[in-house]
Amino acid sequence: MKKDYISYAAIFTYSEDGISIDFPDLPGCCPCADRDDTDMALKNAKEALGLHIWGMEQDQEELPIPTPITAISLKSNQIPVLIDVFMPAVRERLNNRAVNRTVTLPAWLNAAALEQNINFSQVLQDALKQQLHLG
Repeated sequence: MKKDYISYAAIFTYSEDGISIDFPDLPGCCPCADRDDTDMALKNAKEALGLHIWGMEQDQEELPIPTPITAISLKSNQIPVLIDVFMPAVRERLNNRAVNRTVTLPAWLNAAALEQNINFSQVLQDALKQQLHLG
């Protein structure tokens, strides 16, 4: 069962190069670092966490149990930050995003459709919905 609210601890590391972000429980979840704007780093961490969790759900991977924030070892230039996401909003955005598909048509059919100003994307969407009985 998919959870709606998910939280994981992130480590924000402050250095001369800016802020880097790491999720110890989620190897491969790599938010964009930010020069020196903590608000932007928080936004990047939240976005990366949502994308990473969504990808794990798509791959049917089990989510790791979050490490308590108090159990994380830190260096003097690091702070722990609890990042949370509301997954229904992430799922809605990612599942409804537009994707490009390449289709092959006979040249005469393409020309006739262009002449009639046919919206190829709409026609394909309508045909797929009908074929899949999606209303």
